[in-house]
Amino acid sequence: MQKIIAANWKMHKTRPEAAQFAAQIAQELAKGTPEGRLALIFPPYTDIATVADAFAGVTNLAVGGQNFYPAENGAFTGEISPAMLRDAGAVWALVGHSERRHVFGESDELIARKTAFGLEQGFKVMLCVGETLDERESGQLKAVLSRQLSTAITPLDPKDRARLSDRLVIAYEPVWAIGTGKVAGPDEIVEAHGVVRSFLRDLVGGNADEMPILYGGSVKPANASTILGLDNVDGLLVGGASLEAASFLAILRA
Repeated sequence: MQKIIAANWKMHKTRPEAAQFAAQIAQELAKGTPEGRLALIFPPYTDIATVADAFAGVTNLAVGGQNFYPAENGAFTGEISPAMLRDAGAVWALVGHSERRHVFGESDELIARKTAFGLEQGFKVMLCVGETLDERESGQLKAVLSRQLSTAITPLDPKDRARLSDRLVIAYEPVWAIGTGKVAGPDEIVEAHGVVRSFLRDLVGGNADEMPILYGGSVKPANASTILGLDNVDGLLVGGASLEAASFLAILRA
């Protein structure tokens, strides 16, 4: 299974800054991408076309959108449609990031609508799931992950669910480890990813073991290799450490 190393830039980088970063990444990876690795960038909306243009013609580089509204068009001031993402060069879409859930108050039901619509529109979708510190400490890990996964996947047509292995990626991100400098320990990551894998087997059936599960939460060059070596870790979703090209390249090559 190809390892996916994804960068979530969040609300960082102007177009000149994005162009400089993307050109450096493309130049380095044009020399040779680490075998079995996909580098995926989720820039702000305004940077998607800039990054996509820089990545054109370089293999194993892809661009996605951090968010979208689940409608083709309409009176949704400030929102972005999947068609707009595609026009800018995005082929991936990020759904359910903890900041969308906990800062902007997106419900499991809205995230389910986005997941279904993104897949319907032909995107590869990265669905984020994860628990807060209170939820983990109160023994709710399995309940939270089950709710988030089942709400998003169960409404999908059973025939579609059987073909999700190359279209839907799960990113496990413990909310308490995002941007805090804290990292879930190896045992905690293995436990959570094992829970996710088990639920996927129940929800999608036979191809569940082929669906990538990424870890996100204060990933850095120093811990990337260790995390990637754990069971059921098929890639990384990187935040702050993805904002510098050298740092992101180090993680990509970990």
